[in-house]
Amino acid sequence: MASGVLIVESRPASPEEAAAYHDWYDNTHLPEILKVDGFVAARRLASLGGDTFIVIYEIDGDVEAAKAALAQAQASGTMSRPTGVELAPPPTVRYFTQLIR
Repeated sequence: MASGVLIVESRPASPEEAAAYHDWYDNTHLPEILKVDGFVAARRLASLGGDTFIVIYEIDGDVEAAKAALAQAQASGTMSRPTGVELAPPPTVRYFTQLIR
């Protein structure tokens, strides 16, 4: 079972860039992020209106360590730049950790 998740909410920059947005997510970004230590699975979902999308990335192990590993991969240039993603406003990025009660 995952110890945490990263949830990212985003949308294409325009209807004309939607195909590039989905192609980048499916064929470039998801394979890249799943190579980062701690990230073990990902799934994409569309809002009922189809204009907003979320990705739920499952994290196994220390969520803070996975967050740091992702930041390092982005800073080093290992991760590609987004294609067709609306950046104003930027995507919403939130990390969650499993509650232990």
